[in-house]
Amino acid sequence: MSNIKKIMVFSLLLTLLCQVPPVHAKEQDLYDERMALYKKTEAVTQLPWYYIAAIDQYERNSKKNDDEEQVISISIPPEIWFGIGNGSRIKAENFIQFFHGQGMDGNGDHKADPKNPEDVLYTMANMIMEYGPTKDEVKIALWNYYHRDLTVQTIMNTAKVFRKFGTIKLEDRDFPVATEYNYSYRSTWGDRRGFGGLRIHEGTDIFADYGTPVKSTTYGVIEMMGWNLYGGWRIGIRDIYNIYHYYGHMSGYNDDIKVGQVVKPGDVLGKVGSTGYGPPGTSGKFPPHLHYGMYKDDGYSEFSFDPYPYLRKWERMAKD
Repeated sequence: MSNIKKIMVFSLLLTLLCQVPPVHAKEQDLYDERMALYKKTEAVTQLPWYYIAAIDQYERNSKKNDDEEQVISISIPPEIWFGIGNGSRIKAENFIQFFHGQGMDGNGDHKADPKNPEDVLYTMANMIMEYGPTKDEVKIALWNYYHRDLTVQTIMNTAKVFRKFGTIKLEDRDFPVATEYNYSYRSTWGDRRGFGGLRIHEGTDIFADYGTPVKSTTYGVIEMMGWNLYGGWRIGIRDIYNIYHYYGHMSGYNDDIKVGQVVKPGDVLGKVGSTGYGPPGTSGKFPPHLHYGMYKDDGYSEFSFDPYPYLRKWERMAKD
């Protein structure tokens, strides 16, 4: 190939590469598109945008929908959308109403399309607004739709986080112990444990000295605090990805930490200890360390998974 042809090929490739937006630009466009839809739905229904966003976020991170590239992930069952007698699933809004379906036209084309993001958000918001826009009314509406307490709790917590920070783009993370202190850890998820009966270890142990600060790894809401027979003084945080983060064996909590509080990555929760394996106050039955566990809710059940790969990633982020 001549030098001129090589230059032409290189120029063509460079042009094509310049036309492809970087991944982070695509992600930002997706966030912006979602926020615009949430805000538009709020304007036409009066349901605060953070409730709409939290419902969509919950479904995006449940078993029901797992496509991150979808603009909107809410999926309303056909029998609810079209009505029981609308077997042909005709999308005309007046036809759906005749069969007592819930599907509504959100973009003004006189059709209620369950695959159209504006129609879906408008329909979901109106279903919630049948009960009202207050926190208690939204909780009742969510329970009547999902019939699951944990789902309602997760959506309400996520809405609380979105409202506080004013955005859905919350991607920062942190390591659960202060990295300027001495610590060590390895993958211990699934190891056998004997106290209280034979069971598996549902987390990663991060060994550190007494008093080492324990930090929130994520944005979320504190759901649980207090004594646990196995975990000693522990804290549980529910994040915006349907994941419960468990911190065990702590020596105590920061004075400003309480149940229901919204936290962000890096917020200090308390300190490393060696509490647990006995009645309240029991300490010293093992070396000081933080037990860090992660539990995923898929919309049907909640289960433990190995946090070690995430810890390695967050450790690198914390040290950069």
